[in-house]
Amino acid sequence: MENHIQKEAHSQVIMSTGRVSKRTFKMADQIYRNRENRAYCKERGIRLSGPPLGRPSKQADTAEMKRIAKLDAGERNAIEGKFGEGKRKYGLNRIRARLEQTSGAVIALQFLVMNLERRLRLFFVFILNVLLNRTVYRLFAL
Repeated sequence: MENHIQKEAHSQVIMSTGRVSKRTFKMADQIYRNRENRAYCKERGIRLSGPPLGRPSKQADTAEMKRIAKLDAGERNAIEGKFGEGKRKYGLNRIRARLEQTSGAVIALQFLVMNLERRLRLFFVFILNVLLNRTVYRLFAL
């Protein structure tokens, strides 16, 4: 079941963009890191994040492997944090739409609002900095 979901998601990305992403690795929950998905990704040159399947190797993890794992975990934490923020602050965990298309539209609108609010916050900080810098400049110019 999980293998079907990942293949479908990969083909949807290709169909919607018309090309394969330049990104050569994919972050996936542990449930999606199975043999079939790993084989599917290996055929297409996609590196799955996370440790390999099976028993840990007798060789200690190299510094490069640890560095890559840390970078993957950091990026994944940022994404998971955004989903958590969406659930806490924007009600993504309370969607009650009955149709799949309606649910998709509600989720897309919630993420649009999240992005707009972030840009508005950045714009407000920019305006505030401009105003404060002018005020400070006037105080010291006298």
